[in-house]
Amino acid sequence: MYFSSRIVAFVLGLSIAGVTTAFLSLLPSVSYLVLFVAFSLSFSSSFLLIYFTVEYLILGELNEAYAMLEKLKKKEFKIMKRSNGHALSPIKKLNYEIYSYASKKQKEINHLKKLAIYRREFLADVSHELKTPIFAAQGFIHTLIEGAIDDEDVRYKFLYKAAKSLDGLQNLVEDLFTLSKMEAGIVKMELKAFNLYEIAQETFEQLEEKAHKKSIYLKFDEQAIKNALVWADRPRIKQVLINLVENAIKYGNEKGNVILYIHELENHIELSIEDDGPGISEEHLNRIFERFYRIEKSRAKTKGGSGLGLAIVKHIIEAHQSKVEVTSKMKKGTTFTFRLEKPPKKPFNHSQGMIQSIPLIS
Repeated sequence: MYFSSRIVAFVLGLSIAGVTTAFLSLLPSVSYLVLFVAFSLSFSSSFLLIYFTVEYLILGELNEAYAMLEKLKKKEFKIMKRSNGHALSPIKKLNYEIYSYASKKQKEINHLKKLAIYRREFLADVSHELKTPIFAAQGFIHTLIEGAIDDEDVRYKFLYKAAKSLDGLQNLVEDLFTLSKMEAGIVKMELKAFNLYEIAQETFEQLEEKAHKKSIYLKFDEQAIKNALVWADRPRIKQVLINLVENAIKYGNEKGNVILYIHELENHIELSIEDDGPGISEEHLNRIFERFYRIEKSRAKTKGGSGLGLAIVKHIIEAHQSKVEVTSKMKKGTTFTFRLEKPPKKPFNHSQGMIQSIPLIS
């Protein structure tokens, strides 16, 4: 049956006008002219009111709802969520709920698609990264089993290389375990006040031998403040500094410099680590914090590392309500910068600190 707002308005208007006129005709001394005028006014006003109510407030919203349902059936989820404001009718509220539901499902579907892509890429990357040290150690050990173990020089050399491959495998597994705990939000951080300059010194001392092998000079900027108190998790921040400085040494130029800057801001302490290496091109800057992302695959392999260091750095700094910024110029070097909050001004037991969970970061 065809449904028309005009027919509905005409029938209801005619009914209302008829009832009104019939009621007036019962009154004494009512002329036909009065009855005609009453009928005309009742019919026209009822017709217009009912027509616009049905056409715009009911049918219009129902048509939009049907259109939305058709899109949902066709799995067309590219729907913009609209503001509900103050709904004038239950139909408008229903239509808004449909929009909200579709928008929510769209976000869920997009998120699931991203997770599926990430899962495939992650499994492929992990398989590739695990395969290299496992195959290397396997090759050395099988060579020894097949007879090379009788040669003392070869035996020591191959066992040493197999051990190095297994050490790399262990580092990769440990980094994967750390990263998975961070992303699951189960890593607890103990926030305390400590001097950032001091752990920067400790980091330089710990990596001094690696820098010496490449004749790289580790130094502080002349204006670096020495009393740089921050409110953070000391072991995690030291892990950040080790990863960044080690990265600067690994990819920096031989006989180069790694300079550490510490500046005081109003409510934060800013730390920057600068190298004078070959730099990173613009196309790679936005992706270097991804898991296993390497700018040059073959070259990165020779330098070692799990490919998870910068991803871990990103998670730790974001857990401190901050972010890692990177700037780079080709053939001039790269600089990593992050900020940490100063200790709270109100009295606080610094020896006990404060426990905070790392939030889930997608």
